[in-house]
Amino acid sequence: MSPLLSVTDAHVAYGKVEAVRAVSLEVRDGEIVTIIGANGAGKTTLLNAVMGILPLKGRVSFAGADLGCLEIEDRVAVGLSLVAEHRELFASMNVEDNLQLGAFRVSKVQAASAFERVYALFPRLKERRRQLAGTLSGGEQQMLAMGRALMGAPKLLMLDEPSLGLAPIIVADIFRTIGELRASGVSVLLVEQNAQAALKVADRAYVMELGAFVLNGNAAEMAGNARVAASYLGFQSEAEHTI
Repeated sequence: MSPLLSVTDAHVAYGKVEAVRAVSLEVRDGEIVTIIGANGAGKTTLLNAVMGILPLKGRVSFAGADLGCLEIEDRVAVGLSLVAEHRELFASMNVEDNLQLGAFRVSKVQAASAFERVYALFPRLKERRRQLAGTLSGGEQQMLAMGRALMGAPKLLMLDEPSLGLAPIIVADIFRTIGELRASGVSVLLVEQNAQAALKVADRAYVMELGAFVLNGNAAEMAGNARVAASYLGFQSEAEHTI
């Protein structure tokens, strides 16, 4: 079976500076795949390029079809969605109106079903559906950004730093929801600096440094890798302790 998302030999540059170089990755149907790495490693750049926000040299295919010539809205239409790092909500609009914007490519019947699904995932959004998005807490804004992306019924949801700036209890809620998305049939490509949380929820992981992948594999095994543990988890792995 072909992967849901396939990126092959991707290069992304800002002028003469190559921010992503020779990157290849796959996300299979029903998987959570995470990309971890330090600030400035190229993770956000890669997601933006896959979404069509930045030009990419290489090949990106989704459900077997080449995305190279598709505009952003057409990538959304085929089932690819991105929740950006800064959420990009409309602060002066209420929660429900922000969600409605995510359903611009689906029918009224599908939108009604999507509202039910989003409110089931995020009950707090239903409680605050008439509240202005700009007055929500950081955690609630992250829920709203994810909910808006889900309104379009994506097959693959790309999340860029969903835990950024959030309290630990809210982070736990967000990652619990990510696990629930997989159970509901949505694959996830997760960019996250909180490597420990990301590796716990993911099936597979890629480690990115200076625009390139330096490690990849099973997420649980990566969590026990000495290099990953020392660089991104803040502690020594069991393997190091036994040396």
